Amino acid sequence: MTTPTQQLSEQGVSIWLDDLSRQRITTGNLVDLIAHRNVVGVTTNPTIFANAVAHGDGYEQQVAELAAKGASADDAIFEITTTDVRNACEIFAPVYEATTGQDGRVSIEVSPDLAHDTQATIDQAAQLWSTVDRPNAFIKIPATKAGLPAITETIAAGISVNVTLIFSLARYAEVIDAYLTGLQKAQAAGHDLAQIHSVASFFVSRVDTEVDKRLAAIGTDAAAALKSKAGVANARLAYELYEKEFGSDRAKALLDAGATVQRPLWASTGVKDPSLPDTLYVTELVAPGTVNTMPEKTLEAVFDHGEIGGDAVTGAYADAHGVIDGLAAVGVDFDDVTQVLEDEGVEKFITSWHELQETVAQALTSAGGAR
Repeated sequence: MTTPTQQLSEQGVSIWLDDLSRQRITTGNLVDLIAHRNVVGVTTNPTIFANAVAHGDGYEQQVAELAAKGASADDAIFEITTTDVRNACEIFAPVYEATTGQDGRVSIEVSPDLAHDTQATIDQAAQLWSTVDRPNAFIKIPATKAGLPAITETIAAGISVNVTLIFSLARYAEVIDAYLTGLQKAQAAGHDLAQIHSVASFFVSRVDTEVDKRLAAIGTDAAAALKSKAGVANARLAYELYEKEFGSDRAKALLDAGATVQRPLWASTGVKDPSLPDTLYVTELVAPGTVNTMPEKTLEAVFDHGEIGGDAVTGAYADAHGVIDGLAAVGVDFDDVTQVLEDEGVEKFITSWHELQETVAQALTSAGGAR
């Protein structure tokens, strides 16, 4: 009897865990999730590392060594996080080989403080890539306006990229363009396009959180009927856009030259409204060639009671357009929603980054080093 996570994999959905810590690496937890939960990748972000370092075991020896060298908090963060990602890449290497580079991926994010600085993002992306030094790493770059040219230049340098914090279809179209432009530049520079991979992380649950707050304020029956429908609808329309853009002559020329598509990745798939099914953002977004990155709680819910049907996306475009049109009709400015979410997303990661800096600075001080 197959499990729901197996069924999800069979439908062409790659399951990635949205979490990483040294404990997961050293205890065999990651190996177990690969074997028993069909996990084929890992994503990280500043919040995840802040929690791992603040509450996890296993960092004491490295922190003490860094303190003895007089490392700054930022230098220590760089060493700690790249060590975790490199070691996780080693664990996922067999998956990477078995899927010819599509999965077995571990993502590490550039500092959120650089979200609005194109050149600094490009520079740190290259530094992270060379330091992790594993072909199955992904460098995460946020899809801010400043991030778009950084995505292009990083791809052009032959570095694989996970584009994060995408909320709107308009920005997603720009992300796809940035990827294709990067591939064209990489091709001109003589890079092997088959070695360059990318995913585009489209956020889901946060859309419902913001839209539902606005619908509740409107307070009409028509508004209430749209509750908790925006996130899935927006993601489904992202997949429609993905199909269109990667079916273009421009994309086909690159694919014929050995390039790979930039797969849509569903992020923020933990359900935040307790009145909703806890597997909602997994079961309603099943589509071939996608990634769903899940917090462990969501992963376990899917494994326990997820009902996985077939493709839940490509036949639902008309309904999805209807939801977005309905939001406009009741007075929800969806462009404003997605801009607010992008701004908040960057700020939340900056806050987590500063918390991580403070946690590491305190650990260095306790271990006898300078701040």
